[in-house]
Amino acid sequence: MFDLSVWLLASVAVTFFVAGIVKGVTGMGLPTVAMGVLGALISPLAAANLLIIPSSVTNIWQLLAGPNVTLLIRRLWPMMLAIVVGTMLGSAWLAKGDTTPTTMALGIALVVYSAYTLLAHQLSVSKGLERALSPLVGGVTGLITGATGVFVIPAVPYLQALQLGKDDLVQALGLSFTVSTVALAIGLAARGAFRAENLALSAFAVVPALAGMWFGQVLRGRIRPALFRRIFLLGLLLLGLEMTMRPFF
Repeated sequence: MFDLSVWLLASVAVTFFVAGIVKGVTGMGLPTVAMGVLGALISPLAAANLLIIPSSVTNIWQLLAGPNVTLLIRRLWPMMLAIVVGTMLGSAWLAKGDTTPTTMALGIALVVYSAYTLLAHQLSVSKGLERALSPLVGGVTGLITGATGVFVIPAVPYLQALQLGKDDLVQALGLSFTVSTVALAIGLAARGAFRAENLALSAFAVVPALAGMWFGQVLRGRIRPALFRRIFLLGLLLLGLEMTMRPFF
C-alpha cells in the first residue's frame, strides 16, 4: 500500500507527464522513463504496479492508431507469445521484493538501450532470419520486462531492424508494449505481487500520461525528434549508470 502523500502524488504526476511527452514525440519511452525515475524513488516492484494502467492505455491507443494491426499480429505472433512466456518467468525477480538485482538490471537495460540508440547502428534482419530470431528476441524481452518493468530491450532495436515503414513500426511497438504490459500484470498477479489497492494511483497516472502524450505529439510537429531523442537518451544513459552503480556505494 502506498503512502499517498502530496510528494508522491506530485512525483507520479510529473513523471508520467514527462514520460507521456517522450512517448508522444518518439512513439516509445513511457515505461522506461517511469521505471527509471520512480525506480529511484520507490521500489521497482511498486513502480511496476503503478505502470500497468497508464502503460496499457497509451499502448492500446498507439496500437489502434494504424490500419495494419491484423497483419502485424500475423507476422509477429511468435515474438509476442515468447514475450508472454518470458515475462511470466522474469516477473519472479520483481515479486521477490529484493530491489538490488532488479535496480541493477534496470540500470543495465537503460544503459544498453540508450547507448545502442545513440550510436544509431541500424541492423537489418532478413525474412528467413526473422522466423528464427522472433521467438528468441521475444523471450529475452519478456525476461527483462518481468525483471525490470522495462519493455524496450531487445524488442525495439529488433523491430527497427525489420525495416518496417514508419507507421508500421510505431504500431508494432504499440503491439509489443501492449503484450508486455498485460503479461507483466498477469505475472505479478500470479505471484501475489500485484496489489489491487494500488489501482487507484495507477489510474490517477493515466491523466498526466495522456496529457503528456498529447503534448508530445504537438511537439513532434514543431521540433526535430532526433534532437529531442538525443537529449533524452543522454539523460537516460546517465540515469542508467547511476542505478547500475548505486548498490556499490
